[in-house]
Amino acid sequence: MPVNRSRRTTISTGTAALTLALGVLVLAEPAYAGEEPGNTQGSNTEQSGGGDETGIFAAAKVQYSGSVAKNGTTGNVSSTDANWSPPPCWYAPYLGAKDFKKKMSKDLEKQKNTPGMGGTAGSGIVETQRHYEDEYGWTDTPGYKDYNVEKDGEGMFWAGVENPNEPDYLKRTACSELPFWVDNGEPPPPQYEEAITPQMLAELAYQHMQLPDTEVTLAPEANTKVNLPTWAWLDDAVFDDVQATAAIDVPGLNIQATTTATPVSLTLDPGTEDATTLPANGECPIVDGKIGEPYAKGKAEETPPCGIIYRRSSAGGTFPLQATLTWQISWTGTGQADPVDLPNGTIEAVQDITVQEIQSVNR
Repeated sequence: MPVNRSRRTTISTGTAALTLALGVLVLAEPAYAGEEPGNTQGSNTEQSGGGDETGIFAAAKVQYSGSVAKNGTTGNVSSTDANWSPPPCWYAPYLGAKDFKKKMSKDLEKQKNTPGMGGTAGSGIVETQRHYEDEYGWTDTPGYKDYNVEKDGEGMFWAGVENPNEPDYLKRTACSELPFWVDNGEPPPPQYEEAITPQMLAELAYQHMQLPDTEVTLAPEANTKVNLPTWAWLDDAVFDDVQATAAIDVPGLNIQATTTATPVSLTLDPGTEDATTLPANGECPIVDGKIGEPYAKGKAEETPPCGIIYRRSSAGGTFPLQATLTWQISWTGTGQADPVDLPNGTIEAVQDITVQEIQSVNR
């Protein structure tokens, strides 16, 4: 139906105040607990709505499985791309028409009766009510007569969801459009670029992925000598692929994505400039399915393929040896059978190394 331009102006000028007043435009997702993850067998967790009676919470819960951090927290993987980040918010299915009417009309009435809710904010609440009751359009979106109840079961209202692990408040609350209707099996309108996709789910799985700690085996272990090669290698178990899956399964939207991490190299930082890394750049690649070579009796005069030679003592203290394992990360999912690359991830660990002078006696 035609849009009254004077009313649209009133709505536009009151958007900020309305968002503050309603508290219903963005759907937060507190995390639920999961089990402690292992290498390839992790927790089954979900992020979903809580018990806030003044806000709307999405019915479309992101379900996490595989090797993910428990309690819905961010995993231990750091991206090698400083400019990459998972989605701070997204739009997802929320409620069917009848349930949405029951919830939204109750919230709007409550806000209208809140003391001091007048002026622009109060007008915005009234216009929002008209948007869902009288088929009056809000800005560029269509209105809905009687909350679209006549189409109940044929689709769902979608609404914004905050990523609870996004630290930037403005980014986290950016998906602030009013809830909108999507027919079952149809894509969201193109103007909602933040509508949830398999790639977004892959990025969320990346954000929650929990990789095994980087535990480098050293010989000599923890205590070494000046100019004595220290051998470094990783246990074979580290080289198993690690997977994390994120999925949404509701009427009209069944999508999932699995993120896979594969170790590719180990980088050693001896913690002092007075040391030589082996190889010279400090990066130990995978060779024949392993990184480094275990020390064995009789190899004392050999140069390790992966290791460090300290050139001075730690003078009664220690050097912080930092080991960084780089993982190649990709994803597959709904509509995407071939792996698609994501930025590499890293896991870092620090070990304290004591370096002593070799004492010799001249006779």
